[in-house]
Amino acid sequence: MEYRQLGRSDLKVSALCLGSMTWGEQNDESEGFTQIDRARAAGINFLDTAEMYPVPPRATTYGATERIIGNYFKARGNRNEWILASKVAGPGNGIGHIRDGQLKHNRAHIVAALDASLQRLQTDWIDLYQLHWPERSTNFFGQLGYHHQEQDFTPLQETLEVLGEQVKAGKIRHIGLSNETPWGTMKYLQLADSLGLPRAVSVQNPYNLLNRSFEVGLAEVAMREQCGLLAYSPLAFGMLSGKYENGARPANARITLFSRFSRYTNPQAMAACSRYVKLAEEHGLDPAQMALAFVTRQPFVTSNIIGATSLEQLESNLGSMSLELSEELLETIEAIHRDQPNPAP
Repeated sequence: MEYRQLGRSDLKVSALCLGSMTWGEQNDESEGFTQIDRARAAGINFLDTAEMYPVPPRATTYGATERIIGNYFKARGNRNEWILASKVAGPGNGIGHIRDGQLKHNRAHIVAALDASLQRLQTDWIDLYQLHWPERSTNFFGQLGYHHQEQDFTPLQETLEVLGEQVKAGKIRHIGLSNETPWGTMKYLQLADSLGLPRAVSVQNPYNLLNRSFEVGLAEVAMREQCGLLAYSPLAFGMLSGKYENGARPANARITLFSRFSRYTNPQAMAACSRYVKLAEEHGLDPAQMALAFVTRQPFVTSNIIGATSLEQLESNLGSMSLELSEELLETIEAIHRDQPNPAP
């Protein structure tokens, strides 16, 4: 396993991070435990979760993923071996069951969310605490264009000040952003540098062969500001594995089960996906491993967040670390990307 610096912190995280958003919905606690044990044996030391997990978010399952992780730490007694990341939810996204749906990144909401997460996780601290998505209206969750809205939202300085208080209290070690834009990322970094507040060490945004929009604007920020990408959805909800080819809908697969996950199933994305799957097969590669290896190799990526609903999937994901992509293959990937750029942002 390769380890990479997390921003300007003293932490080194594994190049693959174990995602957990299916635990409590598609996976039960015992399966979650098995995945964590296997990931640790492979050298992964980085675990990502969120207060709103599992997804799709429902009132009856709210916080279940964090509880599973907390029970794991209690059972194994190895909390110190893990770099743990979690997130505070933002407004909207169909989650009226969290703090009455009136979610803000202010003192009251951040402290309430953090304290509840710490209790569920059965730990005294979270290594990386992230703002799951902006409180303000901007282009995230697949919105490619920006449509300005005059609105009231918690000033970014106030949010940083609250997070700084939690760092001083020892509840969190570092802060991160998620689903953030170049403006938002640079504004948070500028405020941190000018006011002596905690500096974001990472940005957790989507990045995969069907959605390389991070490369426009944010990749330069990640490199120049040492605020690297934690790439989520590297397999585009499993589309890039090839299992949904020709309209297939495997039983118990995420897109089969949940109509909510339609981000990567538009006709343009499906056409591009088929080209990537075919390319991998022509080179004798597993399509999922090729897609993961492409993400992990990017210089602006700190860690690639893998997720699995079975041990077989996890083993395949882990195997991507040993895959070297040839220059010929990479050139063809770029040719497909030029022909069909970002079909599913």
